[in-house]
Amino acid sequence: MGLMRRYLPKGLFARTLLIIVLPVALMQVAVAWSFFEEHWETVTSRLSEGVAGDIAMMTALYESDQETPAAFERHAEMAYETMRLSVDFRPGETLPTSRRSSFFRTLDRTLRSALSAQIDNDFWFDTTRYPSYVDVRVEVEGGVLRYIALRERVFATTGHIFLLWIIGATTLLTAVSIVFIRNQVKPIRRLADAAEQFGRGQDVDHFRPAGATEVRQAAHAFLEMRARIRRHLEQRTALLAGVSHDLRTPLTRLKLQLALMPQSPERDDAKKDIAEMEEMLDEYLDFARGQASEETARSDLVELARETVDAAVRQGGDIEFVADGAIESDIRAGTVKRSLANLISNALAFGKKARVTVRRAGSRVEIVVEDDGPGIPPDQYEEALKPFNRLDESRNQNRKGVGLGLAIARDVARNHGGDIRLGESDLGGLKAVISLPG
Repeated sequence: MGLMRRYLPKGLFARTLLIIVLPVALMQVAVAWSFFEEHWETVTSRLSEGVAGDIAMMTALYESDQETPAAFERHAEMAYETMRLSVDFRPGETLPTSRRSSFFRTLDRTLRSALSAQIDNDFWFDTTRYPSYVDVRVEVEGGVLRYIALRERVFATTGHIFLLWIIGATTLLTAVSIVFIRNQVKPIRRLADAAEQFGRGQDVDHFRPAGATEVRQAAHAFLEMRARIRRHLEQRTALLAGVSHDLRTPLTRLKLQLALMPQSPERDDAKKDIAEMEEMLDEYLDFARGQASEETARSDLVELARETVDAAVRQGGDIEFVADGAIESDIRAGTVKRSLANLISNALAFGKKARVTVRRAGSRVEIVVEDDGPGIPPDQYEEALKPFNRLDESRNQNRKGVGLGLAIARDVARNHGGDIRLGESDLGGLKAVISLPG
């Protein structure tokens, strides 16, 4: 069963076509086999026996009337008029030594069996030389008797017509099935494409339910799910935006109060705490904002990455940039740029040097960010990608941020239909690979 499953088609169109066409084809084969094995071969045998009997009779008449050729001529004329059997005596000839076989071996087998049963003389026949006739030759004393019989008297010629009808009916059924199945599968493909586009964060407002009732139900369920997810994202963004706005007001007042206070170490520490709180709020908003307000467009990832790297270099970062030519992809440039900036900032925060590589990997595009920092143990890669996780053992907890940099990058990648994976860098630290559709 497992071996059969391996070779079965995977697509719905091919499977449905197989379910419809295969039983019909098997039935047609069974009907054809039954027809040729039982009816057609039996009728052909009876026809061959009748012609063999006529040939045997004419051969016996020739052998009995050898001394009166005129009598044999009359018998030959009567055979042609009554049995449509042409008889010709060829003195001095012998039977041919070679013969071509018919495509349908049953024809030769039944005729040979009939002639062998009714004629004691040596004989030879050819069923392929003439389209409408069969050539039979019988060896007699002094030469060869050549018989030309109509093919329809020797074989049942309707068998080929029956085969043509079966093949034509099967072909017509297959063509009609392909048209109808394609129309039924098309709405399912559109639903799958819409779900994939929505999973990448693209606009699917053009999608409309179509097809069979069950497909329409699935499409309506998808549209309702899309609406619920959109409402959830909007509520999440609005909630955190409101929290950020509410918190920024007292933070602003605190900053004004600290500015009016006398210079002191305590005031400097308080100002640092307020700055860190503002950075936390910005990071929360980046995580919550996602890609709600940006449309997908064809963009050059190499140029986007180069601009992000240049911005980080201007701020004092030591970054090596590696890319070959232009690499384009359907992305939301702002969110990808923001997530890449987070990864670069994360790499420079824990290492002295970073490297950014943009490359193709088969049908996908990868953006690789590496650093020479302490890295992360392989068994904690999944934990590092979770929100608000800073992995105290491998990273300094006292550094700024709330552990959302990698989570934001993975959220962006997954919303583009990709993902992010972590690994060990050749530089000695962490390697983060953003994989996106090409």
